[in-house]
Amino acid sequence: MQLYKNQEIWWRVLFNKIKTNKGLIKYFKNTSWLLGEKILRLFLGMFVTVWVARYLGPEQFGLFSYAQSFAAIFAIAATLGLTNILIRDIVKDGLSRDVLLGTAFFLKLIGSVLVLLALAVVLNISSNNQKTNFMILLFASATIFQSFNVIDFYFQSQVLSRYSVYANAVALSLSSMVKIWLILNGATLISFVYVVIFDSLVLAAGFVYFYNKVGLSIRLWRFSKDEAIRLLKDSWPLIFSGIVITIYMKIDQVMIQNMLSSEQVGQYSAAAKLSEAWYFIPIVIVSSLFPAIINAKKKSEKLYYLRLRRLYSLMIWAAILLALPITFFSNFVINVIYGEKYLYAGNVLMIHIWAAVFVFIGVASGKWLINENLQKYSMINTTIGAVVNILLNYVLIKKIGIEGAAWSTLISYFVASYLSLAIFNKTRINFINISKSLFFIRN
Repeated sequence: MQLYKNQEIWWRVLFNKIKTNKGLIKYFKNTSWLLGEKILRLFLGMFVTVWVARYLGPEQFGLFSYAQSFAAIFAIAATLGLTNILIRDIVKDGLSRDVLLGTAFFLKLIGSVLVLLALAVVLNISSNNQKTNFMILLFASATIFQSFNVIDFYFQSQVLSRYSVYANAVALSLSSMVKIWLILNGATLISFVYVVIFDSLVLAAGFVYFYNKVGLSIRLWRFSKDEAIRLLKDSWPLIFSGIVITIYMKIDQVMIQNMLSSEQVGQYSAAAKLSEAWYFIPIVIVSSLFPAIINAKKKSEKLYYLRLRRLYSLMIWAAILLALPITFFSNFVINVIYGEKYLYAGNVLMIHIWAAVFVFIGVASGKWLINENLQKYSMINTTIGAVVNILLNYVLIKKIGIEGAAWSTLISYFVASYLSLAIFNKTRINFINISKSLFFIRN
């Protein structure tokens, strides 16, 4: 009886501490909003994506996925690696908000135009047919509207992600309704590509609306040449890193298209989309806790690394709990969701889902690299991973088809997100911290 009372008192004290900790409550609410939006995207977005995949069939869905992947490899350059840099700088110096946001916006806008011009040149000498090239350019043009994503970065820095959630939810709902309408009316493949541009336009409008809603205005944004140089100086490793990350996330579908067929791309893409649908989990948690991780270092180095190890442990357990059941029921899951046409996707999903362990770790580790101003190692590590992925894809796709692409993805993520950290003196401490979490070592 006495033990029960002591436990009751302990829980009551803990609850009161949490209740009175305004900072903790603020981060919890922010995480809840982000998680809610991603869950909505998981169910509504995946439901519509699956319906589109069923409607188009493996061959047309494969062509759609190939065009999207090809465009993504170029379009990622338009982000200029500014996401985490901008969040970090606004957290540290909120007074420079309008200059930071204005400069980042114009940099991203200029980057989008340059990307489209570069892509047009590349497509002109590619072996793709005219229809495929047109689809790729349409996908890439959405980056122009994505320049307004700097508002999302501001909301993240101020732990106000509910406004980003509102904008994303509206855009997702509208684009989902349009896609369903297209399916019911027997639309052609190109119609679904136009929806991607529509989605980006609605999302940009939503960001602007909610930015005004909190009493701010994009008319106050100012471009600063000096600030632009500083931002690019800090972010250039992340620009290259982002390109490389996208290459080793999307190159498999491009290589399958060129080495096998559009139908095989469709099979692989169906499995990859289910596997990657869960990647929002680390992004939501880590993005919401990023300001707290920055502040922890101000207090003590010990607290800083303690929080990092706990974060890594959380990421690892979340990925394992996700991967285990999907491994055993992959064929059943594919059959129920996509139907018999996508029968070969089951074996791909069984392998590809385990890449989540290293993706989850990589998201958290990437925050550490930025906080330590070690962005260049992110570039180096992802380059190593991309090279490994391309080489393995070339060998394994020839030998075992689309399952080889899944193995290439898993191994390259392991190399880029974890193993490569052991190579360099400055990142080895992070390798050790991840290893302790990975092998469940407490001290």
